[in-house]
Amino acid sequence: MSSPTHRYRITVTPVEKDGLPCTGRCSIEFEQASDQDWMRLVERTQRLPGLSGDERTALAVALRMLDGLARRPRGGDDPLRDLRAPVAALLERITPPAGR
Repeated sequence: MSSPTHRYRITVTPVEKDGLPCTGRCSIEFEQASDQDWMRLVERTQRLPGLSGDERTALAVALRMLDGLARRPRGGDDPLRDLRAPVAALLERITPPAGR
């Protein structure tokens, strides 16, 4: 795996029933490193049929995070080892080549 060249801050904030963000301490924030430009990858998945824009973005970002975690070497019994091939295959399927 190549050295990460991009860092992303991911924030998850619940939205209240009235559409406003929750108040107080109610968000989760963390960083994720990647060797890929997620912004370009999300742009390239915008024509993926059968999903809304939010769903396409969520799928692209979630798969990139899972792919990065699954490809990191771990000793012993790696709980993500069996996900590497299926996640890579799904990423290949949903992400068109650049320029398309």
